[in-house]
Amino acid sequence: MEFDKSIFINCPFDDEYKPLLKTLLFVIKKLGFIPRISLERNDSGEVRLNKIKELIESSKFGIHDLSRHKSKKSDEYFRLNMPFELGLDLGLGCRDFNPDSKFRNKKILILEQEKYSTQKALSDLSFADCKCHNGQEEELVYEVRTWIIENGFKVKQSGSSLWDEYNIFNSKLFEQKINEKFTQKDIDLMSVAEFLGYL
Repeated sequence: MEFDKSIFINCPFDDEYKPLLKTLLFVIKKLGFIPRISLERNDSGEVRLNKIKELIESSKFGIHDLSRHKSKKSDEYFRLNMPFELGLDLGLGCRDFNPDSKFRNKKILILEQEKYSTQKALSDLSFADCKCHNGQEEELVYEVRTWIIENGFKVKQSGSSLWDEYNIFNSKLFEQKINEKFTQKDIDLMSVAEFLGYL
């Protein structure tokens, strides 16, 4: 994998987030980057933390969506994986800590569902410029596109064009899978690794 084009993705893996994840993977690929995510491969014999470390260290960029830092119902635990992996990315690939000079220009995008919610939950990030997608796939497209441009890359497509293209792609993929006798359940349960194969 090419370090300068790889983007480590740290986000929720629940069903509610899946439409956002699919959108994120599509936009990253469409803009010429390589999405790196722990769900890209599954080996029960592989230590998960080692896999995450390898993905972080092989990616110049990191997108961290901290949308799940608040529990939704009584006795539910809020998710700590996302802030933990952000900490790993800041530490392992950090410009300040890693002796390898290739990490000096590492770039990170922190996403949130509610504006300023991350700063309330994780006050150490009060310095960070988090971007808010409001739980909307279309907003996510605009935020990621803008971040790519802000980091020196030229993007010819508009946000609305990327969003339209994603919807066409998604519709065609759905139609293809139905024609291949996939049920709605089969489509809903499609793994990230399988979905990446169509991008």
